[in-house]
Amino acid sequence: MNLLPWILLALLIIEHTIFLPSLFKRAGQVAWHGVVPGLNYWTWLKVIGRPWYWIFMLLVPGINLAMLVIMQIELSIVFNKRTRVDQWKIGALPWLFLPALAKSDQSHVGPRDWSKKKKSVGRDWGESILWALIVASVVRAFFFEAFTIPTASMEGSMLVGDYLYVSKTSYGAKIPQTPVAVPLIHNALPGTLIPSYTSWFSLPYKRLPGWRDVERYDAVVFNFPHGDSIVVDPLLVGHDYYGIMRREAIAQCQGDLDLFESDREAYLKLASESMAKKHGIASRPLDKSENYVKRCVALPGETLEVIRGSIHINGEALVPPAGVQFEYRAVFNSQLDARRAFKGLGLTNVDLGSARMEGDQIEVILALTDSERVLLENGSLSQSLERMDVSGRRGSMEMFPNVRSTEFNQWDPDNVGPILLPNVGLTVELNQRNLDLYRRVIDVYEGHDLEEVNGIVRIDGVETTSYTFELDYYWMMGDNRHRSADSRMWGFVPATHVVGRASFIWFSKQNEKQHGESKIRWDRMFKSVK
Repeated sequence: MNLLPWILLALLIIEHTIFLPSLFKRAGQVAWHGVVPGLNYWTWLKVIGRPWYWIFMLLVPGINLAMLVIMQIELSIVFNKRTRVDQWKIGALPWLFLPALAKSDQSHVGPRDWSKKKKSVGRDWGESILWALIVASVVRAFFFEAFTIPTASMEGSMLVGDYLYVSKTSYGAKIPQTPVAVPLIHNALPGTLIPSYTSWFSLPYKRLPGWRDVERYDAVVFNFPHGDSIVVDPLLVGHDYYGIMRREAIAQCQGDLDLFESDREAYLKLASESMAKKHGIASRPLDKSENYVKRCVALPGETLEVIRGSIHINGEALVPPAGVQFEYRAVFNSQLDARRAFKGLGLTNVDLGSARMEGDQIEVILALTDSERVLLENGSLSQSLERMDVSGRRGSMEMFPNVRSTEFNQWDPDNVGPILLPNVGLTVELNQRNLDLYRRVIDVYEGHDLEEVNGIVRIDGVETTSYTFELDYYWMMGDNRHRSADSRMWGFVPATHVVGRASFIWFSKQNEKQHGESKIRWDRMFKSVK
């Protein structure tokens, strides 16, 4: 953590208690109010003629810094320091010019009287825009945020082009950890990869109380756990950095996975150096990593297993949500039959995969819900329909925990686990399997120094054979099961990364490129997310 901003902020607060009493006395207020934290800001608002409820804005990280600047400028105004230069001085360098104002002989003349002088159009608009941004920033940080579905990973229940209302009060809003940022922009300036924030001033993770916990099958928006580092390229920036590095490293080994595993760290370092030279690599704070939306299928402390695509929790199979999709290979006697089937099922380009002709017949890969599959099987348009075999993805280290072992080599998108999800207070033995599963949890998410040398495990320098978890973790999966990069590929979602619950769709629009035609989906407007 950079201490300089905290030192400057502490110095400013100390200066407030030293110099505000004399300013209050000259303004006809009680001087000793200036030395009482909280009360001094309340009285300050009286001096500058601003509403008492502004004090609540001083509790909002990021907003409070802007409010202090505004209040300091207005303090100079009520003491007749009204030139643009005066306002810039105390706004930008209050450590110097607040003491100067207190020691000056400037008398209190009160706020500007705009009844006899009309504000310029620029000033009027500027003030209106400033306050609109402040209010919108508070609402976005603590109450709700708009979120767009950009990919087909949740297709079947949430469609590409859906605009979601994400409730942050459901699980409790997170206090912004990177508060100094361009308002209403998540992590990059529009149309660029330039950060929209500065990380020189950061806050520790804190969450306000929520009115409910994450529940099974909630559609959860969260900060992507593998988004703490990015490849600075428009096509790669939102994807799994560690997966990209692993694939690049394996490519440098000519696809020889055993060679890669023989010196994993060395090959990953080479891959990182190559990607840094080609594109650039950057880090991102937790709250500025990409926002993902998936469905929570397993909760802290549960044992999850995926068997032939069916989710089992603590040994019992779950009934899947209605919108879950899998890929199927469909064969039609003609392109005309295929088009009729697509139209009848309401499929778009997002649902279609590769296609190939064999004589008059056409074979197409389709993503279908269970109800769509039944309709196609019971109809007369398809000659055959077969669920896609994804076992070819085994042994590639694509699946979490992304290491090679006899057990993990058998995992694929339809067959995963068993995996015990960590929860606060759970203790596990640090055998090799658990080290593979929980290494990143211990080292990155919970911030401990984990070393493993010659079979001996040390955490923060202390030799140990077990570990007790400090956070809760969730397992998130996309409803479009064969077309979703989710926990099956990159693992657990810590409670610290949960942003909010997708509550309802307030607008929905499909585009021509992804759906074949552009139109507003009126039937999805204000539809709750299930």
